[in-house]
Amino acid sequence: MHTINLPEMIEQIIFFLILIMAVWLFSRNVGKIRRNIFLGKKQNLNDNKVKRLKTMLRVAFGQSKMGTKPVAAFFHLLIYVGFVLINLEMVEILIDGLAGTHRIFQPALGKFYGFLIGFFEVLGILVIVACVVFLYRRHVAKVKRLNLDEMKGWPQKDATNILIIEIVLMLALFVMNATDRSFMHSVRFMPASSLIEPLFAGFSEPTLASITHISWWVHILGILAFLNYLPFSKHFHIILAFPNTYYSNLNPKGKFANMDSVTTEVELMLNPDMQLPENYESPVSFGVKDVQDLSWKNLMEAYTCTECGRCTDACPANKTGKLLSPRKIMMDTRDRLEEVGKNIDKNKTFVEDGKNLHNYISEEELWACTTCNACAEACPININPMDIIFQMRQYLVMEQSKAPSELNNMFTNIENNGAPWQFAQSERMNWAQEG
Repeated sequence: MHTINLPEMIEQIIFFLILIMAVWLFSRNVGKIRRNIFLGKKQNLNDNKVKRLKTMLRVAFGQSKMGTKPVAAFFHLLIYVGFVLINLEMVEILIDGLAGTHRIFQPALGKFYGFLIGFFEVLGILVIVACVVFLYRRHVAKVKRLNLDEMKGWPQKDATNILIIEIVLMLALFVMNATDRSFMHSVRFMPASSLIEPLFAGFSEPTLASITHISWWVHILGILAFLNYLPFSKHFHIILAFPNTYYSNLNPKGKFANMDSVTTEVELMLNPDMQLPENYESPVSFGVKDVQDLSWKNLMEAYTCTECGRCTDACPANKTGKLLSPRKIMMDTRDRLEEVGKNIDKNKTFVEDGKNLHNYISEEELWACTTCNACAEACPININPMDIIFQMRQYLVMEQSKAPSELNNMFTNIENNGAPWQFAQSERMNWAQEG
């Protein structure tokens, strides 16, 4: 007759409850982000499904655009591959935690299990090395793009937190393996655990078993904590990078979309007898005043931003000392969207708070943009800050009549002369006359 071990059963119940709570919290916070994203306007990006899938596989999964900065690309790849593959062990950990087993796959996989653990440890060492390198680049070498003004405060802490969390998770895994003597005897190659094991020489078997158990809990709780940290972190991009690249803008860079509302209104002015399009509603405003005026894709890009600064590093306006930082545009958009989301959480619906996106992004920043698309080209996950900038400019010009004097002169010339130049239409060809 099988005897029920009450302490183990209680531990299994506790693990189950923690797991359910962690998944529920994560789902709840992701749900809020999803709601915030769909506060944006509709945008149909369901065409060219095959091309979109290829773009996602190439850019997000294959990280094809990371190679422009080889050092960062190499170490990012180590973390990316290492963390993904190592967390395959989460399947075993979840089963062990729920069923009260210990390394349930070991008997079935035999020697291959030992190979996997050794391989995971090599990846774990590489992940730690990469994290240390990134900490060095950020805090010692102080790479310029990682230490600009918009990165001060929480953004810098957030990046540091993630790197430290990854190191702690890997070390907990190594300690767990090093102290698990019943497991160690059957695995020949464990590069990390073999280095740590001497630290526990002379410990009794019960003590080693306790350390193994504690390390197991630290690792799994760390993973679940990391999962629930993601929605509040720029590292949410590890999830959103895939849908964001799938819904990439497939048009040639620099091709601007016409504002259908403007086109329709002009056509109605020219032809009052024209039949209105089905379900047509006259525009209340033009351009982007606040985040709700952006498309859902613009808002998803704000949440997807990795804050790597490659866009800002490539921006010619920023390089010449202008105030514009494309990364800040995305961060400001996300900050304002979060503020709007919290407003909705508090009031059940959005209550006007006297603010809008232009309180976060200044006119000087918007007009510094040369619309060269360097930021969109540089982004490793196909984010386009320029699209937001351009739509905010439209609001300034069409709603506020605010534009640099050079543009106002051009608008006046177009209105009076039908051309950007200060010449009457009858004098346009004077330059071609002989003599």
